[in-house]
Amino acid sequence: QVQLVESGGGLVQAGGSLRLSCVGSGIFYSIDGMGWYRQAPGKQRELVAIINNVGSTKYADSVKGRFTVSRDNAMNTVYLQMNSLKPEDTAVYYCYADGIGPSVYWGQGTQVTVSS
Repeated sequence: QVQLVESGGGLVQAGGSLRLSCVGSGIFYSIDGMGWYRQAPGKQRELVAIINNVGSTKYADSVKGRFTVSRDNAMNTVYLQMNSLKPEDTAVYYCYADGIGPSVYWGQGTQVTVSS
């Protein structure tokens, strides 16, 4: 089993920055992709950014050029650096990991609120 714990959410003004972190524990050798999804009120959960275990990344078009996903495999940790935040980035951000099986794991979520 894999557990994911996020941190780093909060309230920030438009144009500001936040950095999210997610630490994984458990049977982590099976994990390939890690990353972030988000869910705004009344909307479906959507991909923000993912990175696989060799460093290939994928971003949602809405965050390209503003957000950067990175990973420390030795620490089982994935980060999301969010710059130039906009009110429409307001959502609960969920850490994500996938692996063999296939298997998918989620964190408990961290709230990001961007005020205008």
